[in-house]
Order: sequence, then C-alpha cells, then structure tokens
Amino acid sequence: MNISGNSTAIIMKQKLDAKFAKKGVLTGLFSGCTWGLNNVLLGLALGLVPAMGEDAALYAIPLAAACMNDSLAGLWLLLYNGGGGRLQEIIRSLKTFPGLMVCLAALLGGPLANSGYLLGISMAGPAYALTITALYPLVGAVLSRIFLKQHILPRVWAGMFLSVIGAIVISYVPPEGGNNANFYLGILFASIAALGWGAEAVLAVFGMSMIDPKIAINIRELTSGIFMAIFILPIVGGWAVISQVVALPTTVGAFAIAALAAGVSYLAWYTANSKCGVAKGMALNGTYVMWGVIFSAVFLSQPLTQNLAIGSVLVLIGATLVAINPKEFFNKGGEA
Repeated sequence: MNISGNSTAIIMKQKLDAKFAKKGVLTGLFSGCTWGLNNVLLGLALGLVPAMGEDAALYAIPLAAACMNDSLAGLWLLLYNGGGGRLQEIIRSLKTFPGLMVCLAALLGGPLANSGYLLGISMAGPAYALTITALYPLVGAVLSRIFLKQHILPRVWAGMFLSVIGAIVISYVPPEGGNNANFYLGILFASIAALGWGAEAVLAVFGMSMIDPKIAINIRELTSGIFMAIFILPIVGGWAVISQVVALPTTVGAFAIAALAAGVSYLAWYTANSKCGVAKGMALNGTYVMWGVIFSAVFLSQPLTQNLAIGSVLVLIGATLVAINPKEFFNKGGEA
C-alpha cells in the first residue's frame, strides 16, 4: 500500500513538473516575441528623436534610449507590482544577498549589455549587432553549466546552435565597400552585450532562488535605469538628449510604449528562466531576432527576403528542439 502511494505521488510530481516546464517554454517564447516587438518600437522611437549632431547620434542618443527604455520599463513594472501589493517585498528583497545578486545582474544586463547592444547597432549596423548578440544563449548556457550546474541535454544544445545559425542567417548582410573606423568597435560592443546578457541570466536565476521573478525583474530594470541616469548619461551628454525628448509628447509616448513591451518581455524572460532553466529560457528568448524581422516586415513594410525565410525556419526548428523532445512528442501522440 505504501509502495503504491509512493508511486502515485511520484507520478503526480512528474506531471506537475512537466506542466511547470511547459508553462516556462510558452513564457520563454512570449518573451522573445515581445522583445522583438520592443526592438521595432524602440527603433521607431529613436527615429522621432531630433537630430543633434554626429557625436550625439553615435553615443548620447543610443545610451539615452537605453536608459529611458529600462527606466520606463521599471516604472511600468512598479505600477504592476504596486497593484499587486508587492512594493514592500521589493524593499525587503533589496536587503538580502539574492537581491544584491539581482542588482549585479541588472548592471551586467542593463548598463553593460543594453548599452553595448545599442552602441553596436549605432557603430556596426543593426545586421551585425543582431548577429553577434544572438550568440548570448550559448554564452549563458555555458555559464549556467559551469556555475549553476544545470544539465543541458544534447538536444537542447543542438536546438540552441540551430537558433543561433538561423538568427545569423536572418540578420547577416554582405559588407559594403569602404572602411568604417567605428565598425570593429561596434562589433566589440555587441560582443560585450552577448556576454552581459548571458551572465545576467545566470546571476538572476541564482537570485530568484529566493525572490519572486516579478520582484527580481522590477529590481533589475530600476537598478539599470538609475545607474545609467546617474553615472553614464552625464559622461556622454545623454541628459541633453532626454531634455529634448521630454519636450516632445509623441516621442515620450513612443518610448513609453516600447518600454512597456520591454517590461513585459523581461518579466516573461525571468519567469521562463526560473521555470525551465537558463539554457531553455535564453534559447526561446533568442527567437526575438526572427520576431523583430517579422514585425518589421508587417508594420514597417520591410521586404521579406530569402534570408528571412531560411533563417526563420532554422530558428523555429531550433526553438522546437529546445522546447520539445521529438521522441516523447510522437510516442505520446502530441502530449509532450
């Protein structure tokens, strides 16, 4: 009788674990979709910023945009958590060691990675920056294997590699003639972004061992935005950009909408990482490259190219391998 009871309990736990992981997979895909949407909306918002000279376009405008994106996302999440009665929990979490780890993750993923990403776009161009930053799931998977001891199945590795290859196919364009003095610096910044996002996920998952993802991501966004506003923007003249933006309600509104998508995406990403592991969460979030190009084609009327078609198929196959075990799926008639 005891043996039967134990077996039933084990089976129930396995079903609960599978349901938990499945929710993590769907949440991870949603995070990729909304991050791709954020990229498109942020690009539209940047197009509304008044021209301020070449130096401002190279450094001040991208970094001011990164600061506004994280700060406004943090405020959206603050409203969300405030409505749920979780404001005291944010303050309480900041006094703990896991909370400090989330703050460190915020500095790696925000000021370091987001700035590197936008500077990479500004200097090397969106195609190259997207290609390099698409490697971040592999970086995070390696770090999670080393520091979190998370076991990664060969199927998941294969899916991540396919997704990365697909992202590269989508975003790669042949280089044009001429030498750009800032090109390789842009590639370096994009590489730093990939490293920062990969490390952020690992530290955030460690912090979320004791902190609700809803709280963790709010701490992350506010920490990133405040740090950039105080320590980075004064150096690059970013406050001059923000002073111009706040005088334009339409531009402020565009950044606020983009930040809402960013807040939703990061909340989903942190939740997915805590439910199905760093490797899967990042691989599913990495589909943002495909989503970004699709949204650009739908809303900005950008042409659908052969690269997009091939790359999208590879990303979808890769994400499917990460999320689903094909043997279990077909053996159970699609229940896996």
